[in-house]
Amino acid sequence: MRPKPVLSHMHCTVCVLLLLWVPLVVGHLPHSLPWHVSCPVRCVCQIKPWFSFDSLYHEAPTVDCNDLLLTKLPFPIPKTTHTLRLQSNLLSDLDTATLQKLPNLTDLDLSQNRFSHIRTITSGPPLRSLLLLHLEENHLSHLPDASFPSFPVLQELFLSHNNLHTISPGAFAGLDNLLRLHINNNRLATIDPRWFRALPKLEVLMLGGNPVVALPEQAFIALKSLRSLVLGGMGLQNLAEKALDGLYQLESLSFFDNQLTKVPTQALRRVPGLKFLDLNKNRIKQIQSGDFRDMAHLKELGLNNMDDLVSIEKGALENLPELTKLEITNNPRLSYIHPHAFLKLTRLESLMLNSNSLSALHHNIMLSLPNLQEVSLHSNPLRCDCLFRWAAEESPHLSAEKESSQLDSQSLRVVRFIQPQATLCSEPAELRARRVREVSTLEMSASCLPMIPSNSLPSYVGVREGGKMVLHCRALGDPQPEISWVTPFGMKLGPGQSSSCRNVTRSSRNLTSNNYMDTQNRSLCNRNKHYKLLPEGTLEISKVTSHEAGLYTCVAENLLGADTRSVTVGVHARENRRRKANLRAFSRTEVAKLELRDVGERNAIFSWQNVRNLPSTRLSWQAVFTSSHTPMYTTRILAGTQSFNLTHLQPVTFYRVCLHLGTTEDIKHINKMVRNVRKPQCITFRTKEASDSALGLELSPELTSTAVTLLLLALILLALAGQSFETESPKVNHVTLLQEVKSHVGHVKEDEGGAECEKVPL
Repeated sequence: MRPKPVLSHMHCTVCVLLLLWVPLVVGHLPHSLPWHVSCPVRCVCQIKPWFSFDSLYHEAPTVDCNDLLLTKLPFPIPKTTHTLRLQSNLLSDLDTATLQKLPNLTDLDLSQNRFSHIRTITSGPPLRSLLLLHLEENHLSHLPDASFPSFPVLQELFLSHNNLHTISPGAFAGLDNLLRLHINNNRLATIDPRWFRALPKLEVLMLGGNPVVALPEQAFIALKSLRSLVLGGMGLQNLAEKALDGLYQLESLSFFDNQLTKVPTQALRRVPGLKFLDLNKNRIKQIQSGDFRDMAHLKELGLNNMDDLVSIEKGALENLPELTKLEITNNPRLSYIHPHAFLKLTRLESLMLNSNSLSALHHNIMLSLPNLQEVSLHSNPLRCDCLFRWAAEESPHLSAEKESSQLDSQSLRVVRFIQPQATLCSEPAELRARRVREVSTLEMSASCLPMIPSNSLPSYVGVREGGKMVLHCRALGDPQPEISWVTPFGMKLGPGQSSSCRNVTRSSRNLTSNNYMDTQNRSLCNRNKHYKLLPEGTLEISKVTSHEAGLYTCVAENLLGADTRSVTVGVHARENRRRKANLRAFSRTEVAKLELRDVGERNAIFSWQNVRNLPSTRLSWQAVFTSSHTPMYTTRILAGTQSFNLTHLQPVTFYRVCLHLGTTEDIKHINKMVRNVRKPQCITFRTKEASDSALGLELSPELTSTAVTLLLLALILLALAGQSFETESPKVNHVTLLQEVKSHVGHVKEDEGGAECEKVPL
């Protein structure tokens, strides 16, 4: 019952503090004061705060006539007016003679009116004190040469949200002191470098929102003083190498909401002083190796809101010594960051990776960021296994060597999670919905099987005949998985693609004399000339034909296991040609002839030649006994596998082995005749007799255990006998024990023939 008075006391204390501090804080803020002058009817005249371009505070006499539906200037306007606001009226003409009588006029707002010709605003005598002019959201469509002769000291000009579709080369002549130009959100389809020749002091240029597909080379060569450039929402599809030439003072650059499909690396390297870069909301699919290498002064980088971004490759961000903040968020398909994607980011402090499709952040990434202080990983499907053990609360904190030569020991550092309550495990099932920081390292798996993220590959990709297709596949695991691909015709493409092709053809000659199979393999090898497998797992297919249509399977393997993902590729051609090609593809004989290559006492080696990629292929086997029913075992065959060593068999036993071809979505509607060729291919064989040496040495598990126990007892007895004071000779005891052990082994040999070993399924 005591907490209530305590809480009440705390509330009273907070209220008293607010009563004391709020007036003090408010008193230090800029505020409006009454301005006792003859004010125009319905307007408001006040002394308001105004800040110069150097952030100097001024008390500005302001006449506010916004939203009054005025068709002409109000009267009378006080002579000492500093700021005149005429926003949201019906003005289409301007009485510049009246404005000429305002010697202190510094800021003029004519936005959201009905001006359609710039001359109606600028044709009068010069306004020698005007620094800011707002003309946004009017009806201007064209700027002729020398459009602004009346504003010799103008420093900021707002022309955004008009209908400008043409600007004459000399439109800005006379604006020698202009510092900021806003011409964003108009209808300009191109950028003319001649516009900027009259703006030697320009520092900020806003060009976004114009339908410009490409920038010309040296588009801003005249802007030697430019510090900030905004090119957002323009529809840019690419950037010429020299598009940004001459911008030696540029510090901030934005490409927000464009159509860029790759990082404009070559153009960015010509901006040596760049500090802030915004590439958010583009169509970039991969951040590739070297895309941001050696940008010596870059401090902040944004790679957010990209629907197509899939992966960040090895060395994508390398040698950025000044980078302190990196944002890669809200990319729904981003599921892979290479363990060595970030190299030499010695000052990175904040890493934002939330709201992606990442399964883990590899511990090598954390070790490569010695000054990282905070990381955001919430809203990702995190897999809490060995790659993520660094994130557990009780795990040893990441350490990095001190730069000081005086300290050789490693310093502990704590990386803070942003929103740790929302940073949850999605896998494995037993840890689902657990907070990562609350999971102990003992609960996390100690091994990392390969995993290809489910959304890294689409289910279907269409490509035009004769074009080029690129399929990206990435996987995480420990050790790092190796990527290979299986083509629609069953050919496995790995790091040794050409040798693999030769080996398959040679093996087919050894297995069968069927000329068709040999010809088929040669044909497959010829088709492989269209394929190129890049080291990181990307499959490139050039000059695509109808033969390349079908199911492609990515296989990620390491020492612990494998993972697969498949994508169906459709080749777009004329309708009749496509239909005939598909029928030809599915009507080919698809029988994978099962061959018995070798038989041993306890194993048998099989091989086959797939003429199509069938990821769900299975192998089943069963011992054949007439007296009793025996269990059947089955195992899934990894896509692209064309041989199998069946082990743990019994000697002198008949077995029936069957190869079951998989079924895929692309053949559901093929006729019954084609489906019939997918019936299991079966072989019956007999294992060899066990050799005498094998019979003498090989024991059942139970008998082996008994023999080992007897031997241990014998050794113990020998040790005891050596220490005994009995009169019997040790030599006699030793011989007796050996005879007993030998006799037991003899019994084991006699009983072995009747023992039946249990088969272990693969």
